Amino acid sequence: MVLRFLLINTLIFTSFIFSQESRRDYDAELDYQSEAINNVRKEIEETRRRIKSEKKKEKSTARRLTNIDKEISLTDKLYTQLNQELGKTETNIDKLSTAIQANERQLEILRDRYAVRVVQMYKKGTLADIEKLLSSSSWRQAIYRSKYMGVISNIDQKTQNKIKSLLIDIGRQRIGLESSYRNKVRLKKDQEDSKVTLRASRKKRQQELDKIRNNQSELTKYLEEKQAGMQELESLLKKVRQERSSYDRADRIRKQQAALKTETFGKLKGQLPWPAAGRVVKRFGRTWNSERKTTTENPGIDIKGKPGSPVRSVIGGIITTITYIRGYGTTIIIDHGGGFYTVYSHVTNVETNEENEVQAGDIIAYMGNAGSIDGSKLHFEIWGHGQKLNPEKWLMKR
Repeated sequence: MVLRFLLINTLIFTSFIFSQESRRDYDAELDYQSEAINNVRKEIEETRRRIKSEKKKEKSTARRLTNIDKEISLTDKLYTQLNQELGKTETNIDKLSTAIQANERQLEILRDRYAVRVVQMYKKGTLADIEKLLSSSSWRQAIYRSKYMGVISNIDQKTQNKIKSLLIDIGRQRIGLESSYRNKVRLKKDQEDSKVTLRASRKKRQQELDKIRNNQSELTKYLEEKQAGMQELESLLKKVRQERSSYDRADRIRKQQAALKTETFGKLKGQLPWPAAGRVVKRFGRTWNSERKTTTENPGIDIKGKPGSPVRSVIGGIITTITYIRGYGTTIIIDHGGGFYTVYSHVTNVETNEENEVQAGDIIAYMGNAGSIDGSKLHFEIWGHGQKLNPEKWLMKR
């Protein structure tokens, strides 16, 4: 009897502590996610102000297109983050519902057991306890019976306290559940609003794009924007290589490679899987465009594919950067260790977060057209020890 009471009390106490810790973890994650969402919203507002300002000042169509691309990229990022927060909120609702049901079952067991004890005490009273002590055959038995009754009394008090604690915890969980439901409704509305914004921005983008395609001067300005974006990307990669956190990433990548028994990037030349399905429409290095009569340098390759085609990591590594680069749209950089990095641009619906570990073949995003005037494609780069490398020499022949 005593052991049963102790076991039930221990299980209830453990359940109470676990539910409190889960709630704290969820609240901390929600605060972090909300801050990230607010930061993206601020960036979107700043970009919209810039678009309006440049329209009034009659800035170039190329510049307006770049800013609209950034707005689309940020809104897409906002939608993804809202979706992640919605997923966490739905998980929390499930956890809270399960915890409430478990606590209510425990409460029912405790109340039933406590009711039985109260009835027994009412029927027998304290006199029965004294009679038991006096009828003991020895002092040792009397001392044992006295201690036993003390333990039972102590358990009764603890049971009362646990019933109170459970009632308080269930009340808090119900408040948390209601809050999560309200948060879910708000997130769904925010998602719908961001969809509307995306549709409107894409319509504006198409209008500006038509102007550029029919105007050689604007096209030249757009290519200048892309050139500036290339320099921005190179500076970003240099910064990523020099970050102090790169040492921590190198250690994590070594452990990942050891666990998965994979070769290092440098040993896989000509063996890497392709990051996306499609055909190469622009190769590495300097190329002459006879239609536009321009020479441009491509630091990677451009793969033309269907809109929404999966974009995959070519090998395991750690996501260092997810950002917008003018002329390149949403861009993901992965650190593969040993001084090797891969770059994926013009992507949409990003499926990962910065500092996440990825493995070869993991879907990290989907093919989009942000930053592109040639439709849906993936711009892919490989960097080794600070040098641009020809991706086609590292990817498998096909």
